[in-house]
Amino acid sequence: MIVVVKLDAVPRWFVYLNALLRFALEITALVVLAVWGWRISVVLATVLPLTAALLWARFVAPKAKWFLPLPGRLAVEAVVFGGATAALVDMGRVGWAILLGGLAVANSTLVHLVRDDERARLMA
Repeated sequence: MIVVVKLDAVPRWFVYLNALLRFALEITALVVLAVWGWRISVVLATVLPLTAALLWARFVAPKAKWFLPLPGRLAVEAVVFGGATAALVDMGRVGWAILLGGLAVANSTLVHLVRDDERARLMA
């Protein structure tokens, strides 16, 4: 059963605040991947965030060339945010990992419940 929340039922300021949180989480994930990669090699510090950004831009972003159906978008989100969360755990930052993972799950749930990502794509 798919639950869809009418956009009218959600205050516009909340949708904007959630979009801002999503952007902050995306940037945070890229920075975490770069820092974790730096601990191993300069190549990983470059390749990991670039790969994550490319996946996001190609398949998840509202202006993505190949905007995936919901299960595909969730898979890409899991790879990007899960990778950043795992990197934080590996660096010994378990508290930050829990915070990032929890915020990412909550944010993704809200985005997909109000279908804000699909509405943004229609407006793009």
